[in-house]
Amino acid sequence: MIPHHQVAIIGTGFAGLGMAAQLARHGIHDFVLFERAGEVGGTWRDNTYPGCACDVKSDLYSFSFAPNPDWAHRYARQPEILDYLRRTAGTFGLRPHIRFHHEVERAEWDDAEALWRIQTSGGTYTARVLISGHGPLIEPKWPDLPGLGTFAGPRFHSARWDHGVDLRGKRVAVIGTGASAIQFVPEVQRQAAHLTVFQRSAPWIMPRMDHETSERRRALFRRYPALQRLARQWIFGNAEARFLTFSNARFGQLAENLGRKHLEAQVPDPALRAKLTPDYRLGCKRILVSDDYYPAIQQPNVELVTEPITGVRGSRVVTADGQEREFDVLIGGTGFNATQPAIARLIYGRDGRSLADVWQPHMEALHGTTVAGFPNLFLIVGPNTGLGHNSMVYIMEAQIGYILRALAYLEREHLLALEPRPEAQEAYNRLLQEKLQGTVWMQGGCTSWYIDAGGRNTSLWPERAASFRRTLQHFDPAQYRLRLSPRPLPARSAAPRSA
Repeated sequence: MIPHHQVAIIGTGFAGLGMAAQLARHGIHDFVLFERAGEVGGTWRDNTYPGCACDVKSDLYSFSFAPNPDWAHRYARQPEILDYLRRTAGTFGLRPHIRFHHEVERAEWDDAEALWRIQTSGGTYTARVLISGHGPLIEPKWPDLPGLGTFAGPRFHSARWDHGVDLRGKRVAVIGTGASAIQFVPEVQRQAAHLTVFQRSAPWIMPRMDHETSERRRALFRRYPALQRLARQWIFGNAEARFLTFSNARFGQLAENLGRKHLEAQVPDPALRAKLTPDYRLGCKRILVSDDYYPAIQQPNVELVTEPITGVRGSRVVTADGQEREFDVLIGGTGFNATQPAIARLIYGRDGRSLADVWQPHMEALHGTTVAGFPNLFLIVGPNTGLGHNSMVYIMEAQIGYILRALAYLEREHLLALEPRPEAQEAYNRLLQEKLQGTVWMQGGCTSWYIDAGGRNTSLWPERAASFRRTLQHFDPAQYRLRLSPRPLPARSAAPRSA
């Protein structure tokens, strides 16, 4: 017999675990989580590169309903965040609901039965509701370079770090200077005999000002949880204020001046400083924070190359000026395929089309959470939910709250299914794209992963994080097509169904 659950969740990162924990807290226990790996953690399990850490302060980059008073640093390191997610799974009793080594291969809506049929590497399941916690920054992306796949030595992406490769005494090439690269470059520099960093465009880098948290602070937060809640609100408010750098030219200029001063203070050589100076407006690409990247680039065993790469020949990387440099190891810090998420190729809606097909030429959703033609499907961190200034956990919690309200309406009104009205989804996205036009993300003079192949920003929310939460504060059934059940649906289960 095929196992059936009220709710099926894809992924056990922040999104999946946060959704599951809130289901349990609201008395909904008949749910299952599908995890392709053997442990929870999502991107914080997969990204184990040296120096991996969060660029949002720890007290904010965590669940509001599961505070951690014992963060060791102002900005948590990857192992500590992974431990936090493991503890969250244990604290809320989620592990019995998780099916590890169950990679979703296909999820198809059965309109006659009003349920999702989900094929996984560990078996087939059905569910009334499907929730995807599959994040956008999970599928590594390599540049399209001739000969890249035939590189003679070890080659790996930062998100799939090969810890079996000893970098000591090696000639190492790093392609990319994004959020991951600026964290692992200083670590690689300390090991490699020579490190060459290939930069396509210089990132805006702000001071990180990281430090260890004191035992006194941790003790106070343990004893007085309200103090940590206040600290979280203070950090959130400061981050929200930084949105002015995107929306106000004067504040944007002030922030750029701060970035330039940081560069000038750390890089005295004018020629190198010119290479490291961005030629686009701050915020057009992701703003980075670091205190050790610029010093690492200036070490005697490091070369910064700004000439474009034209190809790879054996163990050599060739640039547009005709130079060929030989390497033992090649590391990609080239980001992810954010505007074409892999999960979209696996989910099939009411008319038999995949989400990837429906999302041609652009992906879109209602409130970044539901999609017309896909009944009882909910996305966490869907289209246009990303932020350039604040914590994505806040966005996830806003979506989780909205999904809970939708599920409550589904049950209260004895509905078999609900899905967005196409006209409601279209109106929402038309207004959203109007707000994005003229912003720094569209007019800042750069190319970024925020923009899809058709030139549309399908990644970012155009306003403050708090305004996103306000748009999801209430579930409006008028925006949805509702399918009524001929009879009351079964009561919610009080315990997880066995696989």
